[in-house]
Amino acid sequence: MLGRPDIDSDGSNAVVLVSLDFGHSDYAESLEELKQLAESANLRVVAVVEGKRARPDSALYAGSGKVEEIALVVSQAEAPLVIFNHELSPAQERNLEQKVKCRVIDRTSLILDIFAQRAHSHEGKLQVELAQLERLSTRLIRGWTHLERQKGGIGLRGPGETQLETDRRLLGKRVKVLKEKLAKLKQQRDIQRRARSRANVMSVSLVGYTNAGKSTLFNRLTHAHAYAADQLFATLDTTTRKIFIEGAGPVVISDTVGFIKHLPHTLVDAFRATLEETIRADLLLHVVDNSSPGRDEQIAEVNKVLKEIGADDVPQILVLNKIDVKGMSPGLDRDEYDRITQVKLSAMTGEGIDLLRQALAEYNAKLTSVVEKPEQTEFLILNSGH
Repeated sequence: MLGRPDIDSDGSNAVVLVSLDFGHSDYAESLEELKQLAESANLRVVAVVEGKRARPDSALYAGSGKVEEIALVVSQAEAPLVIFNHELSPAQERNLEQKVKCRVIDRTSLILDIFAQRAHSHEGKLQVELAQLERLSTRLIRGWTHLERQKGGIGLRGPGETQLETDRRLLGKRVKVLKEKLAKLKQQRDIQRRARSRANVMSVSLVGYTNAGKSTLFNRLTHAHAYAADQLFATLDTTTRKIFIEGAGPVVISDTVGFIKHLPHTLVDAFRATLEETIRADLLLHVVDNSSPGRDEQIAEVNKVLKEIGADDVPQILVLNKIDVKGMSPGLDRDEYDRITQVKLSAMTGEGIDLLRQALAEYNAKLTSVVEKPEQTEFLILNSGH
């Protein structure tokens, strides 16, 4: 993996955040998420510079006056890093760095850095490196010949090549190697998934907005010890466990990476292999932070990403988590066909977990009856709305 070339290169974790309001309704929420992302990356926010614009400036993204303000704040705070809450072009990053006299990155680079910190499995690390390299290949502005020294060797500089051509060739070779390795891992997962399918074991995936409490719920259901923390992207690698549900028998449950607004497409593509656990699942447990003021927008964002990865037709049960925060009681809701559509619970306290187990048992019973009675398949598909 490339490591972390963008953040903390001089040992300081001070950062200045920049967020411009273009009139979008989710501006305040987006800025709050940027602060949480910075904290998740172990950065110390020393200042936040805000401004309003009708549209981004082509050269600096922010106007020249606002950039001068950012430069002054950076100088006073002695911050080595500025993070924009937006997508910057390579040229805009270069121009901004010249003006503010420090490293400038955007929201996507910050998310990539967090992913680099959190990936622990072999596959997760490969996927992060692939996303990093594919992003770097579009914005090469300095030499990356340290890739030559990586294990296995990627090749030496050819005669007559410019530095940029060499860097692109090295990156291209490494990207090809990573894609081949990930393809092999995908084949292994497909074999494991087919084995589970032959054994008629129901497959369930936990999905939801980042920090909704998926890993806490996963641990509660499986008695596992998956990493769970009150921070964005606490879970990156998919963790799978088999549990026994009374009335349902063995069930395979997978905990997946959380979604977020403006998730970079490079990451959606890079993690498509991991998210295939979601695509292939029999049922999705869509975990929602019921205490969040942006709950409905977060639900919509998750469903949007599910559609992007081809999992929008997988049946799901909405799990309204963190009811303890607002002193709510556990409960469940059914639709007109008497199917459980929502479960209210607290993964932290365990309240309502029995209702979720009941929902899984009921769904598995209906799934089994459809397998045994093929003529009912059409009914299930027609009525498997979320």
